[in-house]
Amino acid sequence: MSRQSVLGGIAPRPPRYWVGVACKEHVGRGLAGGFAQLCHGKQAPLARMQPGDGLVYYSPVLTLQGREPCQQFTAVGYVADAYAYQVAMHEGFVPWRRDILWLPSQPAAIRPLLPQLSFIENPARWGYPFRYGHLEISASDFALIARAMGATLPDTTET
Repeated sequence: MSRQSVLGGIAPRPPRYWVGVACKEHVGRGLAGGFAQLCHGKQAPLARMQPGDGLVYYSPVLTLQGREPCQQFTAVGYVADAYAYQVAMHEGFVPWRRDILWLPSQPAAIRPLLPQLSFIENPARWGYPFRYGHLEISASDFALIARAMGATLPDTTET
């Protein structure tokens, strides 16, 4: 079924591709639960995404409070649902989430990919684009990262 038929004849925009930034431990929770949570549970970055958009996680560290570097892309998938929703995790923390269809993959180190990633403008300061926790990337960067992770991307051409 095409995206157009799902949206009732409204011509959808082309898919967009995103990087979310989270520690590897938190990415693991999202993988296990089939969801993504960005920027410490904020709604805005999730609201920018639509069903069919690609999402890859970059994990600078292993744990939120830890300092042990990870520096890997740790998950890749596609937005599966139409809207962000909230989940009560514990008192006072009700983060926003999106359902994600995660692809089978393995973590991939970022450093070997740096010369090929178009969103890395200055290799000496390669971490700079990740500072806000969510950024849009090109389809070719998404495919490059997914391939490095051993993920098989679906054919996105529509007939």
